[in-house]
Amino acid sequence: MGNVGATSRRRFLQGLSGVAAAAVLPACGAAEDPGPRARSQGSQPAVTPTSRARRVRPLYLGTYTSVDGGGTGIGVAAYDETTGHVTGAGVIEGVGDPSYLAVHPSGRTLYAVNERADGAVTAVRLADDGGHRVLGSRSTGGAAPAHLSVHPSGRWLLSANFGSGSVAVHPIDDSGALGERTDLVRHTGTSPHAHQIITTPDRGHVLAVDLGNDTVYTYRLDTRAGALTEVSRATVRPGAGPRHLTFHPSGRHAYLANELDNTVTVCAYDPETGTLRPGEPQSTGTGPGTSYPAQLVVTLNGAYAYHANRGPNTLTRYAVEAGGARLRLLDTVPVGGDFPRQTALSPSGGLLFAANQRSGTVTVLHVDARTGELRSAGGAFKFPAVACALPL
Repeated sequence: MGNVGATSRRRFLQGLSGVAAAAVLPACGAAEDPGPRARSQGSQPAVTPTSRARRVRPLYLGTYTSVDGGGTGIGVAAYDETTGHVTGAGVIEGVGDPSYLAVHPSGRTLYAVNERADGAVTAVRLADDGGHRVLGSRSTGGAAPAHLSVHPSGRWLLSANFGSGSVAVHPIDDSGALGERTDLVRHTGTSPHAHQIITTPDRGHVLAVDLGNDTVYTYRLDTRAGALTEVSRATVRPGAGPRHLTFHPSGRHAYLANELDNTVTVCAYDPETGTLRPGEPQSTGTGPGTSYPAQLVVTLNGAYAYHANRGPNTLTRYAVEAGGARLRLLDTVPVGGDFPRQTALSPSGGLLFAANQRSGTVTVLHVDARTGELRSAGGAFKFPAVACALPL
């Protein structure tokens, strides 16, 4: 699709053309090398998985390391789940361009994409003493991986290569480390650019969102061989640029953020067949101009959804109706930063985090579970070129 070249990620990829594949990441299986550890910053204690039982909980931050003024690795921070206040604890160095993060179901291993021309994924062991250890990286077989997720079984890592329009599968061993890639599927059509890959809530299928060819692919994952088999395809109107899909808690409907035409699409999902049926696109409430929709998040009770708009730097609030089948636009509120690339809810659902790439800040908002209203939690937390906030 010709206008994909206008997207922010494509501009970033163009910038990568002059950047070397950069620092060599540790090889998997190098048990004798303890790997980079979180660098202390100030007097804040390192945050560990055991912190989850307390009010202060861990927050991991993805960034770009190959851009001017970028970060040096994965940020390690903490947040107060009552106040939303964020404090810094360190950086896990030795991980290049970790622009998107995901955690293993056990909570013991963190995974990051390495969004570079020679794409890779990296595993990091989260130690109780704060000495997080980089377990190594594996090639994704494509360029500029933009997204990754862990299969609910905890045995497979799925990743989407935006630059080359392909999706990959890697096995995860008992230590959390990654094995050699077991599958690589290249999308076809005009200018494919895979932007997201997730497992459906029923665990029966894997969905891959391709921004370049306006398609959501449904796959079945062979959980013994780590191979993907295509089941069906769902297309949206040409030029929509689907970027990110978010399921309603019911598992029967999902919401598709369309980056290029400033719309959101409600999709019906059939767990038996894996078929996704997109409805009519609807407004993000941002008015004329380019809003660069990023993604939606849905409250735990399924009553409200929030849509991040990178152009006007706002969050659109929707009421979710008809069991998830309908979004009703309520209002938009300022996000408190510049270019909210990614948003995430805390596990309790009481806080919404926004990673604002251009301002290099993470902003936090309180979520009213009854009304869906958003309220700022206070000052922004600074982190360079932040692209992802992962609260645990």
